[in-house]
Amino acid sequence: MEDRGIDLEDRLADLETANLKRSLSPVDRIAERGHFAPPAAGDLPVLDSTDALVFASNNYLGLTDDERVQDATRQAAATVGTGAGASRLVTGDTLVHHDLERLLAETKATERALTFSSGYAANVGTITALEPDVIFSDEYNHASIIDGCRLSGAESIVYDHCDAGDLRSKLEARAADDEHADESWLIVTDSVFSMDGTVAPLAELCDVAEEFGAWVMVDEAHATGLYANGGGVVQAEGLEDRVHVQLGTLSKALASQGGYVAGSSELVECLINDARSFVFSTGLTPPAAAAASEALHVSRHSDVRERLWENVAHLRDGLETMGFEVPGDSQILPVVIGDRRDALALADGLRSRDIVAPAIRPPTVPEGTSRIRVVPIASHDQQDIVTCLEAFRAAGQDVGLL
Repeated sequence: MEDRGIDLEDRLADLETANLKRSLSPVDRIAERGHFAPPAAGDLPVLDSTDALVFASNNYLGLTDDERVQDATRQAAATVGTGAGASRLVTGDTLVHHDLERLLAETKATERALTFSSGYAANVGTITALEPDVIFSDEYNHASIIDGCRLSGAESIVYDHCDAGDLRSKLEARAADDEHADESWLIVTDSVFSMDGTVAPLAELCDVAEEFGAWVMVDEAHATGLYANGGGVVQAEGLEDRVHVQLGTLSKALASQGGYVAGSSELVECLINDARSFVFSTGLTPPAAAAASEALHVSRHSDVRERLWENVAHLRDGLETMGFEVPGDSQILPVVIGDRRDALALADGLRSRDIVAPAIRPPTVPEGTSRIRVVPIASHDQQDIVTCLEAFRAAGQDVGLL
């Protein structure tokens, strides 16, 4: 019989040859430091390796092991239950969900908010439910946005990264053809881009959108909780009335799991009825909702955001003083190396000095732009930042980059 199966051995061998094969290394806690185990295979790993400082996490505010957040999680599990047990439209809708959505809507200055099981589900569900005729998408948008565009069936037009001028030219070209006069248009962008640390020029994008009557959708995954009053870049720039769809995750600065969409009451009602990733998914677990709600409260009413930005400034200044190229304007500090072998060697050198900051290489980033994606978090103290900088200096000298 002819074998028409999938050849996984060759596929894995090709990844190994191309130096693209990845492996899992469990950690004992999600915080500013932890113990990492060897790559997992069959048996449960033993976490007996040395303590390491983590500079690669999206736990930006350091709240995953915050006592207030953990207490809220325990209380929700004890009071409401560990899981929603069903879709929100069946029996999985709880007061914990509504409390979180009320707080998200208040923070994002919108009429309502709706939570999803993940940020990926929020993007895919929202884009497909809106059913735009044409989507104009930043070339560096997250994979969940790209997949949402594909699944929607809309024509997708990609504009140059963070380039409002290129977006305008593409809108003008589309508008010049009378065949497209009755189309609905959606402009989609991340606010903070996870691999480059760049921040989208949202005000300029809104200006362009308003010229042509298009809607704007902004994914604040890497911004929610970090800016004005615990909001994102939309809040920092006062654009709540100009962005039609605000979206983000609960799994980064908000120390939980899940995603959300914030906007008008009509938008949320549409998603409740038409977003398949919402309708056909079990509701967010009550402990996850409670954790996100408490983390958002802490972000708004404590000094965690200030501590994060102090650490970002300290680390960026130190890396740039050494001579490293660190582009971007956010808490994400991409140390651009270029050659993938040098980036991998630098990451290995950091790891040998108990700093966890893996190399990011193609196909995640374009060829020739391999980097170390460095991310301080609010719970790093000043000595942690100094230790990271010392490791970069020593490892950089070993690799011949300094």
